[in-house]
Amino acid sequence: MPDPPTDLNGPNLDRPDLHGHRPIAPDAFRQVLGHFCTGVTVITAEGTSGFACQAFAALSLTPPLVLFCPSRTSATWPVIERAGHFCANVLTDGQQELARRFGTSGGDKFAGVPWFPSPRGAPVLDGALTWVECAVEAVHEAGDHYLVTGRVTGLGATRAGRPLLFYRGRYAATDPGTGPTEVVDTLLAWPRHADWM
Repeated sequence: MPDPPTDLNGPNLDRPDLHGHRPIAPDAFRQVLGHFCTGVTVITAEGTSGFACQAFAALSLTPPLVLFCPSRTSATWPVIERAGHFCANVLTDGQQELARRFGTSGGDKFAGVPWFPSPRGAPVLDGALTWVECAVEAVHEAGDHYLVTGRVTGLGATRAGRPLLFYRGRYAATDPGTGPTEVVDTLLAWPRHADWM
C-alpha cells in the first residue's frame, strides 16, 4: 500500500494571509510542480541573446499566440523585450548541453553553437526540433516572473526526433514506446481544440 500524501507546507506556515490562504513553502512548490513534465525551449532574439525556458506554451489558435515566462531578474529578457520579437527553439533530447549552456548566466552562450537567422533575425539553433517566431504582444508582471505573450509570425519546419523534457529537476526524454500514436494524432486533429488547448 502506498504511503499517504505528505503535507509539504512545512512548519511555521500554518497562519493564513489576509485572504485566508495558507502560505506555500517555495521548496514544496518546486517539488510538487516538478512532477509536471515540460518541454525545453531556448528563447532567442537578434543580437545573439537567449535563455533556456521550460515555461513556454501554446496559448491561442485565433489569433496564434504563445506564452513564456522569464524571471524578473533575467539579464536576457530586457534585450529580448527591446528587440520586440523572439524565436522559441524547441530542443531535442540530444541537446541537453545546449539547454545547460543557455540555462546559466554570463559568458557567450552562442560561442561554437551553429545557428541561422529566422526571417526577422532571431537565432534558430541548428538541430532544434522546430521553432516558432513571434512578435512580443503583451507583458504582465506575475510574481517573480513576467508572463509574456507573443503573436506568432513564422513557423519552422518540423524534423524527426524526440523532445528534450524537464521532469523532477532533471532532463529526460520521451520513451518511443511500441504502441500506436492514434490518441495524440486524434487530439491534434480534433476540431474542438478549445476544449483542450
